[in-house]
Amino acid sequence: MQESSINKSEKLIKTFGNIVKKHRKNQGKTIYRISAEAGIPKATWREVELGLKNFRFITLWKVAEGLEISPNKLLEELLNEIGNNFSLSDLD
Repeated sequence: MQESSINKSEKLIKTFGNIVKKHRKNQGKTIYRISAEAGIPKATWREVELGLKNFRFITLWKVAEGLEISPNKLLEELLNEIGNNFSLSDLD
């Protein structure tokens, strides 16, 4: 049975959150500190890390700036985690 696009979206967002959390912890920063540095509310940063909801592109950019890495690096890691064959389309 194919995974529904909702489950795929959740997987994508949760995987991204795990990557963000890994980078933050590797830097030894708390959510409070990094969210202040990035200019993102703590609640939003927490939601990103926990994969609780989809977020805007601008949030992705601010998260990358807060982690002091490029958005491209985050997206490359996400692609490595979910695999090249991942698709949100129900047509795959």
